[in-house]
Amino acid sequence: MTPEHDHVDVGELPEPPVGAVVWTDLTVEDASGVRDFYAEVVGWEPHEHPMEGYADFVMALPDGEPVSGICHRRGPNANVPALWLPYVRVAALDDAVEAVRRRGGTVVDGPRSGFAVVADPAGAHLALFDPHHATADDDAHADDA
Repeated sequence: MTPEHDHVDVGELPEPPVGAVVWTDLTVEDASGVRDFYAEVVGWEPHEHPMEGYADFVMALPDGEPVSGICHRRGPNANVPALWLPYVRVAALDDAVEAVRRRGGTVVDGPRSGFAVVADPAGAHLALFDPHHATADDDAHADDA
């Protein structure tokens, strides 16, 4: 991120190793209010992340390093539960999603845009992330660009 940009492109981040926690999002009804809460409480600086018709927020350290996202629970995030959601890098998203089902977990949302939100058998949520995964939905949106 550079000072002249008003948002952070999370695609600029280095590719993490498989198994690493790579990101954390908070999805809530009032992302703007919660954004201000975390900005004051922990000192994160909000940067708008454009969505279709509104903006979510990438929260960054004072030096500009992105550390988390705060998202509205609407649009593509309408089915994402209201909680802090860690994203963990997996080798192959489709294989990981199949393993979730095989081991008694559930798929809450996705796969889409390289990730899927899942719940383990105890009900704890996690996002599985594969930067190389594409879905038919992603391909359809590529035609819009």
